[in-house]
Amino acid sequence: MRDAADDFLDQWAAQRDDLDLDAMGTIGRILRLSRFVNARLKEYFAEHDLETWEFDVIATLRRSARPLTPKELAESVMIGSAALTNRIDRLVARGLVSREAVPGNRRSLHVTLTAEGRDLVDATIEGHVRNQRGMLGGLDADDAERFNRTLRTLLISLGDSR
Repeated sequence: MRDAADDFLDQWAAQRDDLDLDAMGTIGRILRLSRFVNARLKEYFAEHDLETWEFDVIATLRRSARPLTPKELAESVMIGSAALTNRIDRLVARGLVSREAVPGNRRSLHVTLTAEGRDLVDATIEGHVRNQRGMLGGLDADDAERFNRTLRTLLISLGDSR
């Protein structure tokens, strides 16, 4: 069976048979996969009146089980501090998070999930997990485990490690 990446690889091979296109195929498939996954996530969260980034922030707070500083939150959701400030403002306006001064340190803030935010995460997380599992439905359990290990190895090799 062929995918769309095979078509662009065939075109390149016809024009430049001197190129080793294996990496191009892999990276192209990762990029295409990302687009499909993001579209499915966006569709699921829209059903719950959420943007993907909103769920990302409130779910990060929910799983951390404690208030986070904006810096900790930005590192966890992998966005810049300026973008995060805007996002926190929007989530505060929706009543999903609150910002509070850290006791004894007026220059530092904690971002906390509100009861409404916690309820929303809890109401959507099971469906989110099912949605993700469904996206991997084309893989059997062994393939999914192997794929996960391979992705972890690649991410670590690119500097994404703790």
